[in-house]
Amino acid sequence: MSRVRLLVGTKKGAFVLTSDGARRDWRVAGPHFAGWEVYHLKGSPADSNRIYASQSSSWFGQVIQRSDDGGETWQTPGSSAADLAGANGFPRGESNKFTYVGHVGTHLWYDGSQHPWEFKRVWHVEPSLTDPDVAYAGVEDAALFRTDDGGKTWAELPGLRGAKGDLWQPGAGGLAVHTILLDPRRNGRLYVAISAAGVFRSDDHGATWKPVNRGLKSLWELPDPDAAVGHCVHRIALHAARPDVLFMQKHWDVMRSDDAGEMWREVSGNLPSDFGFPIDVHTHEPDTVYVVPIKSDSEHYPPEGKLRVYRSKTGGNEWEPLTRGLPQRDCYVNVLRDAMAVDALDPCGVYFGTTGGQVYGSADAGDTWTPIVRDLPPVYSVEAQVLP
Repeated sequence: MSRVRLLVGTKKGAFVLTSDGARRDWRVAGPHFAGWEVYHLKGSPADSNRIYASQSSSWFGQVIQRSDDGGETWQTPGSSAADLAGANGFPRGESNKFTYVGHVGTHLWYDGSQHPWEFKRVWHVEPSLTDPDVAYAGVEDAALFRTDDGGKTWAELPGLRGAKGDLWQPGAGGLAVHTILLDPRRNGRLYVAISAAGVFRSDDHGATWKPVNRGLKSLWELPDPDAAVGHCVHRIALHAARPDVLFMQKHWDVMRSDDAGEMWREVSGNLPSDFGFPIDVHTHEPDTVYVVPIKSDSEHYPPEGKLRVYRSKTGGNEWEPLTRGLPQRDCYVNVLRDAMAVDALDPCGVYFGTTGGQVYGSADAGDTWTPIVRDLPPVYSVEAQVLP
């Protein structure tokens, strides 16, 4: 029987949750990197035991961790333990070096002035679909990096910041590349999403990029209805069998594109709120999509205090609430953009973590839910792996 491994990043460390294919009983291991923020960790599709993790601290800085045994042990690629014992306890090492290429330049600041790019942390790590030594890192301030040597060294793909980067402006959550999608059918095509700049696409392995934001409306933030950049995109998702169809959870509005981002249309339909952060697609049904609505941009909790996942089986517009097993009163948690995942079993498993430290799982595509673990630190990210 296949097994499932969940990789959970939290405000105070990483956890690895494992179960057999029934997905009823779970083993919780961790915390790894206790006390550090782990924004994201993800396994390689080419080698399930290869896992990359982003460990960070506003005080000690950024560290990339790598496991080659499924999360049992970890190393800092390119750095020894002695390398990390820098002056005054600050970590240093080759895998920690994220340096913008060329003239650093500026981007828009909150007050409309220009502000120098400043590296803060890695938000998201996306391993290659075919090579475990290749991975992409989305960072704050917004930029994209790539490693070809298993995380020992990272090189910026500066063409992304060349796509009107001087007009990018941070939102309430900062200015970060938080989503990276690799097209499984078109070699060299990548998408990234940036808060608060929008979606960008490359068709040449990340050398050049263009904004793909037509159809997005951000009337409160952008008076220009045709603005090419500046849209606060929270998350995008695609299905491997139909990668030209993209789904988006935006800062207000759930959107869909049928032409690789060239044009977007709203599919919020009957959702109780079209504000939220995560969005994901069923592994076996390209038109089945999941979101978790929250009340508003200032009230980051579910409407009516009811934690509900909404599922559309029609690619948007028609949504049904999924509530069985989820708290339906007095619930005021949030689900962050990287904190939802699906597995590849049949029926499809769906998982999400909350800012209250709960991780919920459904082994029947969302029909029923159970809490896998309830009292972790606030959950930043959840990723699912199916193991032989």
